[in-house]
Amino acid sequence: MEETHFSRNLQDVSRSPHDVDAGFQFDFSCERCRDTWRSPFVAYRTGQVAGWLSRAASALGGALASDASRAATGLADAAWGAAKDAAMKQAITDAEAHFHRCARCQNQVCVKCWNVASGLCLNCAPDLQAEVESARSTGQVEAAREAAHDAGKALAAAVDVTRESTNACPRCKAMTHGAKFCPECGFHLAEARIACVKCQSMMPAGTKFCTECGTAM
Repeated sequence: MEETHFSRNLQDVSRSPHDVDAGFQFDFSCERCRDTWRSPFVAYRTGQVAGWLSRAASALGGALASDASRAATGLADAAWGAAKDAAMKQAITDAEAHFHRCARCQNQVCVKCWNVASGLCLNCAPDLQAEVESARSTGQVEAAREAAHDAGKALAAAVDVTRESTNACPRCKAMTHGAKFCPECGFHLAEARIACVKCQSMMPAGTKFCTECGTAM
């Protein structure tokens, strides 16, 4: 057949050549967004007749019915190829109303992926207004990130970065993750702290012995 320009995005979904629902149908997919258009179903009457005769032969039995079924099946098989070619040719003609072929990349794309103004697909000729809006949104996000970064620096100026972080509860040794009270034993982690007279390690007020060097407080 001459119509080979849909070969990459055409899928044959035709039904059995000799069954009661025999017929031809084809899926055409956009090579950009992958959306699919399915051609109208075209019944294969010769195959459908063969299907009904086959069912009748199975139900009724007998040599005459079996012979008629085999003859109809043979006829359906023999005529299937030509009938399918004709159905595919018509399906391709119908599909041309739903797709455009890009002259630059040769892809077949649906109407949603076609730039009417340029006569090319949106991959080769993106929509100008859409690109402007995308660039504008990207610029807003980048500016917002920079503003948030500067605001974070300003907030950090009020944080006491020299204060020792309490990561473990001095009473039960559970991890506190900076909480004011121990999540395991309820110890008040933010209470006053005193320095060890020997090693200068900071200890919670009321500690009897330094947990670093063992010196009595």
